[in-house]
Amino acid sequence: MTARGWFLFSLMGVIWGIPYLMIKVAVDEVSPSTVVFARCAVGALLLLPLAIRQGGLPATVRTHWRPMLAFACIEIMGPWFTLTDAERHLSSSTAGLLIAGVPIVGVVAARCFGGDREHLGVRRIAGLLIGLAGVAVLTVPHLTGGDARSLGEVLLTVIGYATAPLIAARRLKDVPTLQLIAPCLTLATLVYAPAAAATWPSSLPSTNALLSLLALGVLCTAVAFVAFLELIREIGPTRSTVITYVNPAVAVAAGALFLGESLTATIAVSFALILTGSVLATTASAPKRPARPLTWSTRQTSRADGRVESP
Repeated sequence: MTARGWFLFSLMGVIWGIPYLMIKVAVDEVSPSTVVFARCAVGALLLLPLAIRQGGLPATVRTHWRPMLAFACIEIMGPWFTLTDAERHLSSSTAGLLIAGVPIVGVVAARCFGGDREHLGVRRIAGLLIGLAGVAVLTVPHLTGGDARSLGEVLLTVIGYATAPLIAARRLKDVPTLQLIAPCLTLATLVYAPAAAATWPSSLPSTNALLSLLALGVLCTAVAFVAFLELIREIGPTRSTVITYVNPAVAVAAGALFLGESLTATIAVSFALILTGSVLATTASAPKRPARPLTWSTRQTSRADGRVESP
C-alpha cells in the first residue's frame, strides 16, 4: 500500500470509529430520522457547492443516475437509518463491533455479485466461520433481551456497507468523488426531510446532542466520504472495507471513555474473533508457484533421492 493509501486508511479508521458515539448521544434526544436528516444536510451543504464549482454536475447525474441512486440507497439512506434506530437499544460499543463484520460480508458479496472468482481456500473459509462465531458471541445475549430487531437492523447496515463499495468501484469509478457524494447526500436530505419535520423535538436539544449532529455531518460524513472514495480508488473496494478492523477498537474505547460503557469479557472475546476472522477472510490467497520443468539435473537428483521418476 502506498503512503497515500496508509494515510487514508488511518484517517478512515478513526473518523468512522467515532460515529457510534455521536449517534448514541444524539439519538437519546432526537429521532433517528432527524439524525440522518441533519447528518446528510450538513454534509450536502459543505460538498454540493464544491461539486457545482467543478462543473459538469448535471451531465454526471444524467449519465450515472441509476448506480448513483443505488449507491445512495445502499450506503446512506438505508444503513444510516437502521444503524441509528438500532442504537436506541444497543450500546455504541456493540454496534461498532457488529459493523466489524463488514469485510466478511464483503468477501461473500464480491464473490457472488462483484465478479471475484478467486478460490476461497481453507484459510478464508475458516476466517468466515471464525468471524461469524464472534458475531454469535456478541449477539446471543441480546436475543433474550428483546433486542432482536436492533440486531437485524445492524445486520442490514452491514450488508449495505459491504455491497455499496462494489457499486462505487465497478459502476462509478469514473465519477469524481464530490460529484458522486454531493448529489447522494442531497437526495437523502430531501427524502428524510418530511420525517424529520414530523418528529422534530419540541425543545432545543442539549449542547452535546447538537455538537454530535454537527460532528456527524462535518467529520463523519463530508470529510469521511471524500476520504473513503479516494481510499476505494487507491486500494480497491474489498480491501477498503478493512478499515472496520480499526473502527471497533475506536468505538469501544470512545464508548468506555465518554459514555461509561463497560468492557466485558464478551466484548473482548467477540472483538478478537471478529478481527481474526476478518483478517483471514480478506487475505488474498498466495499465488500458486509455476511448476518447475523437469530437466536432466532434476532427474538425476530424483534418482539419487530414491524417488520414483514420472515417465
